[in-house]
Amino acid sequence: MASRTGTLSAARAPLTKERVIQAAVELADAGGIEALSMRKLGQALGVEAMSLYNHAANKDEILDGIADAVIAEIEMVPAGDGWTSQLRDQIALARQVLLRHPWAPRIIEARPDAGPGALRYMEHIIGILRQGGFSLDLTHHAIHVLGSRIFGFTQELFDQMSDERPNPEVAAIMAREMATTFPYITELATSVSHEGGLGGCDDDVEFFFALDLILDGLERLRDAA
Repeated sequence: MASRTGTLSAARAPLTKERVIQAAVELADAGGIEALSMRKLGQALGVEAMSLYNHAANKDEILDGIADAVIAEIEMVPAGDGWTSQLRDQIALARQVLLRHPWAPRIIEARPDAGPGALRYMEHIIGILRQGGFSLDLTHHAIHVLGSRIFGFTQELFDQMSDERPNPEVAAIMAREMATTFPYITELATSVSHEGGLGGCDDDVEFFFALDLILDGLERLRDAA
């Protein structure tokens, strides 16, 4: 009986804010951010939802916590051969983390305040630029132009097209009608989406294509300064 009691005590570890946040991350990973509610979070932790309010004032505080917890997962790249490769490697690591948590970009963008994990990460990013020879003014511009890419994600202008393809005859009719009014859009869209054309968009390819352009431009500005 003593052994069983000990097992139950170990299983029911004290509820802490860290446990609450970790459980919330796991819920979002399993079912998307829509799956996260105080009721479901309480069920996952084996407690009444009201108990959670001893550790978080409301759901917004939970969202703040999970956004910061994801950023805190990003490993810090040590100084390397140069600021460009170090920053690119750092952002690549951030992207790996964000791909593990596909719900996180929307939450990170929506949070008004930076938590301790985000502050540590931004301190590291700014340090890479400053130690790489960037002035304060150019560092400020660099942070703005990199935007959410610093955290390994960017919002696309348009949603990716569905994997489901329309009937070829219907698609041909639609393409002809579109081409009359929007020839450049049609040319690009059909080249990208049709088999044998440019191929479907690869998110990673497009992400790093843009990132490399930005880093090259920043390096030219730094050298000119």
